[in-house]
Amino acid sequence: MASTPLLGGRTLDRQTARTLPPGPRLPTLAQTVLFASHRRTFFPRMRAKYGDVFTIRLVPSSRVCVVLSRPDHIREVFGSPPSVMHAGEGNTVLKPIMGAHSLLLLDDEDHVRMRRQLMPAFSGQALRGYAGMVHELARADVATWPTGKPFKVHQRMRNLTLEIILQVIFGVTDRDRLNQLRPLLDKIVSVSPVIMLGGFYPALLRVRPWRTYLTVQQQVDKILYEEIAERRGNLAGRNDVLSRLLAAGTWSDVELRDQLVTLLLAGHETTATALAWTFHELARSREDLEFGQRAADSGADDELEAILKEAMRLHPVVYQVGRRLTETVDIAGYRLPRGTTIMAAVGLVHRDGEHFPMPQEFRPQRFLDDDPPAPGTWMPFGGGARRCIGAGFSLMEGTEILRAALATYNFTAPHPKPEPAQPKNVTLVPSRGAEIQVTPR
Repeated sequence: MASTPLLGGRTLDRQTARTLPPGPRLPTLAQTVLFASHRRTFFPRMRAKYGDVFTIRLVPSSRVCVVLSRPDHIREVFGSPPSVMHAGEGNTVLKPIMGAHSLLLLDDEDHVRMRRQLMPAFSGQALRGYAGMVHELARADVATWPTGKPFKVHQRMRNLTLEIILQVIFGVTDRDRLNQLRPLLDKIVSVSPVIMLGGFYPALLRVRPWRTYLTVQQQVDKILYEEIAERRGNLAGRNDVLSRLLAAGTWSDVELRDQLVTLLLAGHETTATALAWTFHELARSREDLEFGQRAADSGADDELEAILKEAMRLHPVVYQVGRRLTETVDIAGYRLPRGTTIMAAVGLVHRDGEHFPMPQEFRPQRFLDDDPPAPGTWMPFGGGARRCIGAGFSLMEGTEILRAALATYNFTAPHPKPEPAQPKNVTLVPSRGAEIQVTPR
């Protein structure tokens, strides 16, 4: 019988394929380009044409992807057993960068075990311990911002969140080691989709630019392993993530290295971009800016967090999250075969007026109202057993950075119109760098 290729070499017979949700008939390559470069417009068009559930096909191997845009359908996915909904398999392309032990690449019992070992370092008590360090780094950085002239706050946030990762997560404090790591890690976090192709085609890793990237990675690994070795015998008085991991679990050096690089890559661009969008919105609205400044002055963490949450809703940094079915399941009225990739379209839910009245408007108050958004409608960190383990850290970090900046400056926008988003790897970033202008309060 004729068949349709699926991820991993398996096939789906065409009789079964007809039970899939409707979707575009464009060539797979064309759909892949539209998804990669224009997902913010491609997905809404597909939803308008085909409904809340639709199918797209992506390279490699004409991978079948079913896109969900209703929270009740997405809750089914997040609430399903992790053994049925694999997330790690979909991240295999990251293995040469993050390492085989990365939490993002593991499934089933390996994922449960690794997540359990990581959790103590991201508990509420641990987050409160990090907040002071984050705030001091934020205050020092904010003090260097140029005043009275426009600058791109996205790059500033990238630099600051990298410094926070170095000192609060990695726990590196030695000045010489910090100076060694900064330029190397900047190259690591700037990984491009071209470099990621090495995950699909390992032979590429032997030639440039892939080999060059691996050389940088090896230099970073050498420094990290030195740091881990020194830390194992000296945890007294240390309050960083690496030290807490060493104190709370039994880790090999390789496992620790893979988790540190994963936290770097998963937590750097995403948090920096969310903050850039937040400052972009505050600079465009005097009312929202004054609301934020009052919150910073009074220590109202819930109000600062609401500002950050609303920016993450309006400008989702990651537009969709994926799972791969390990067996045939019924979801959203369809019987979806093993091998299908499920995509929860975070961006479509966040811009749905049914869940967020006046969805195009920046309204932080919606997260403080007596009737806040329903559970499962705000999901920038995914959900279920695979919800981002660093979600609490990211919100704490963003809140402390907002506090430091809003207590110091007034903001204006050189370009008051909303800034378009553009894809950068798996994230959606401000196309002009979120340019703002600040003056001392």
